[in-house]
Amino acid sequence: MQSYDIKDIKLAPTGHQKIEWVKAHMMLLNHLEEDFQKNQPFKGMRIALSIHLEAKTAYLCKVLAAGGADMYVTGSNPLSTQDDVAAALVEDGLKVYAHYGASDEQYFADLNQSLEDGRPHIIIDDGGDLVNIVHTERRDLLPNILGGNEETTTGVIRLRAREKEGILEFPMIDVNDAYCKHLFDNRYGTGQSVWDGINRTTNLIVAGKYVVVAGYGWCGKGVAMRAKGLGAKVVVTEIDPIKAMEAKMDGFEVMNMLEAARIGDIFVTVTGCNKVIRKEHYEVMKDGAILSNAGHFDVEVWKPDLEAVAVEVKESRKNIMGYKMADGRWIYLLAGGRLVNLAAGDGHPAEIMDMSFAIQALSAKYIVEKGKTLGNKVHHVPEEIDRFVAWLKLKTMGIEIEHLTQEQEKYLSSWGE
Repeated sequence: MQSYDIKDIKLAPTGHQKIEWVKAHMMLLNHLEEDFQKNQPFKGMRIALSIHLEAKTAYLCKVLAAGGADMYVTGSNPLSTQDDVAAALVEDGLKVYAHYGASDEQYFADLNQSLEDGRPHIIIDDGGDLVNIVHTERRDLLPNILGGNEETTTGVIRLRAREKEGILEFPMIDVNDAYCKHLFDNRYGTGQSVWDGINRTTNLIVAGKYVVVAGYGWCGKGVAMRAKGLGAKVVVTEIDPIKAMEAKMDGFEVMNMLEAARIGDIFVTVTGCNKVIRKEHYEVMKDGAILSNAGHFDVEVWKPDLEAVAVEVKESRKNIMGYKMADGRWIYLLAGGRLVNLAAGDGHPAEIMDMSFAIQALSAKYIVEKGKTLGNKVHHVPEEIDRFVAWLKLKTMGIEIEHLTQEQEKYLSSWGE
């Protein structure tokens, strides 16, 4: 019997169109789909997956299913789920539990249902919600679980905290920190998709404005680089002195948030922490300041403080809430403070997610092969997977690279020359 809980199965046709479009631009997953169909690496495996449920994720789910996996799919953020894509997956025979705009209660009900129906062997997570539920509420599922993958910085932070306390109950692969993930997905994917979301939502110019980027990790680097390309004057805020120095030498202004709040026109938070922009910052912002977040949870732009200092709140435009201050200034929050690139856009480009999702698929295969032998800790993606994905990506782009000659290999391995 088909198991699902979605908005409307009749939405499937446009969902199929979206999936077919990204499939045409995700050559690595095309290769893996063909290989998985032939070799069935997930035969007999149940996979529970919680990643932003849009077309690229849907294609990953179909590739895993082609490899024999019984897929139980839910979203990792209520505002990034696309109901037509969810419906298309259901028509294709996958079990899906997800709703756009779900309340917190519905969101966690969907997560729990995917675990209840799936009783998974493998978890593929984005932000750590599925893993957290298994550890806190559904420990009865632990004996089934071989391990899993984590997609994002926030989720890895939660996993490493569990590992440090000795309470991580199964091995997890840190997909987020694979070279082919953070060097490309975090930098170029986030860098482009954040501005796609901001620009399509606001329909305002970026050139000539002060853009404040909170956090200069790989995501922050990408957001700042693209802002500069759009003609913005970029300010970076950081807690790490090394990253702050890097931002300075990359040509950006560096200051604390209280200073930046006075001059910023557009703010983007990408830290993975909470209360990055808060009451004292709202009090000094200029009229018309625009706030957005590209971290996983909606806690970086601290909404309780914004709501507390506002004397009026209104929807100014779809995905834009206006907050009027007592002195008449308006501050605007995009997408409810959730990930602006997904809640107000379509997320990363397909060609970028092709690499990240290829790593996800191959890391899941690695979990099947190694399972409990890995030990209950956070593991790096094996180097051979990272390099294979890079090599295959280049091949699909028609790019040939150099190879060492025997003489060069001898030279590089010798101390005598």
